[in-house]
Amino acid sequence: MFETLSAGALAYVQQNQERLIELIEELTAIPAPSHHEEKRAAFIRDWLTTRGARGVIIDEALNVVLPMRVDAPGGCTLFLAHTDTVFPDLEPLPVQRRDGRLYGPGVGDDTTNVAAMMLWCEYLLENHLTPREGVIIAFNSGEEGLGNLKGVRQLMETYGKRIRRVYAFDGGTRVVVNGAVGSARWKVTVRAQGGHSYSKFGNSNAIVRLSEIICELYRLEVPRRAGRTTYNVGVVEGGTSVNTIAQDAHMLYEIRSDNRQSLEEMQACFEQVICSFRDRGYDIEVELLGLRPCMGEVDKQEMARMSQEVAALIERECGARPSFEAASTDCNIPYSMGVPGLCFGVYTGAGSHTREEYIELSSLPSGLRTMGCVILHDFVMDGQEC
Repeated sequence: MFETLSAGALAYVQQNQERLIELIEELTAIPAPSHHEEKRAAFIRDWLTTRGARGVIIDEALNVVLPMRVDAPGGCTLFLAHTDTVFPDLEPLPVQRRDGRLYGPGVGDDTTNVAAMMLWCEYLLENHLTPREGVIIAFNSGEEGLGNLKGVRQLMETYGKRIRRVYAFDGGTRVVVNGAVGSARWKVTVRAQGGHSYSKFGNSNAIVRLSEIICELYRLEVPRRAGRTTYNVGVVEGGTSVNTIAQDAHMLYEIRSDNRQSLEEMQACFEQVICSFRDRGYDIEVELLGLRPCMGEVDKQEMARMSQEVAALIERECGARPSFEAASTDCNIPYSMGVPGLCFGVYTGAGSHTREEYIELSSLPSGLRTMGCVILHDFVMDGQEC
């Protein structure tokens, strides 16, 4: 069970509510599209260093990593909060407080959790807390979209055999993710003769041929076994002008499933569709953009224990018991390696992945307490509980 915070930690939460909001505002304004998290990573590293963090690094995947006793015999707990957003902006993003809310692209997903974890790092450093065993605190890159979980992949490669559990702070307090939705994503490019729309009428058109492929993919039936399986064409681009027969066109296509066998079956169906059009002479290029694994062989009893403890904690601190669901999160990689973990966050809000996203400022104190209970559970102060 997660104990309630000490008087000192509760006072820290109370005293730093405005600082948390200001830090969220500052971080939200720093652009951090997937694969371009450099500015936000540098800000976090410098912020931690000025507060006395030793050994904090930015690794080759742009993760900001604060390792503590990683060679401890009992293994390590990995705490995550991802720095990237879905927005391509490279200029500062707008942030606005209004009517008890904080608005901004990416303000919740996942900037609020990043800021909260930064504050708890400050508390650990100010109070000279010592991990019971090993702890890795990582502000990781590449969680969103075509980031393809780059950051957590690097962390598991670096520390994998030492990591015994993972807490990924992402999203809010209403839902706890304890299962993995795997996915496969491709860019499919079709090339054709093209030409002038009048003088070369009748030449093959890449847009038409791509449309035929899309229609065939949408005739696929998803497997009927347990779990949920979906597919989607999310982007279609191509052509040159209204009076040009398109020489090339491409689409972005994905398959998702919380069932490994279903995901593999749908991948095979996709490949069969592509092969059938190639057999008809279509010029098709397929590029795999991302592959996120489904659930591996994770200890079910340990997952149940962690889930029950976190649900009870959120209900105690936030007043409502969360629901559980499978999703595509940073936990996918540890799950696929048999490492138990959970994913949840510290706020309530709406509009994730839109420019109208907001968080409810009133939800932050209870969320910050919740995160603190989880992180401080792994630390002691002068041999005493925190």
